[in-house]
Amino acid sequence: MKHQLIQNVTPRERSSKPIDAGVSIGHVHLKTADIDRVHSFYVGVLGFDVIFRMPQALFLSAGGYHHHLGFNTWESKGGNPPPPGTTGLYHVAIKYPTRAALGDAFRRLAAANWPLDGYNDHGTHEALYLSDPDGNGLELAWDRPEDQWPRDEDGHLTFGNRKLDLEGLFKEGADQT
Repeated sequence: MKHQLIQNVTPRERSSKPIDAGVSIGHVHLKTADIDRVHSFYVGVLGFDVIFRMPQALFLSAGGYHHHLGFNTWESKGGNPPPPGTTGLYHVAIKYPTRAALGDAFRRLAAANWPLDGYNDHGTHEALYLSDPDGNGLELAWDRPEDQWPRDEDGHLTFGNRKLDLEGLFKEGADQT
């Protein structure tokens, strides 16, 4: 499994000039080799909505946002993923609002016979790891409520590396669909 618990973690460090706590990550825009192929995966399997499409670009959303994901072939049409051992994107995390919604994503992947690279229960969140059609790493996850996050005696987060209950996740919310 590619996702392992990281040993020798550096203690939490607070910046001397912290960024505003309201900052969030907006959208992710990725290069792709094939617009049709990413359309089939992100729309056909995961269920994102198409906001805008042209021959060289595709913009996708969950729930009507201007776009969460963008893809283009401007510099990558027909290209290959970067080889192992190079720098770049490790993964994009797609955060689902509930465990049931993550369970739905898991059932969609299973129905499409899409392979997982790994899965984990980190204590703060549960995650499925996979690669998209271009080899980009994806983490599909849901966060537990913050009052359930594991913390040490000083109140700092402690990440776990527990085995995710895949069978339970697969069944989560299945009776609602």
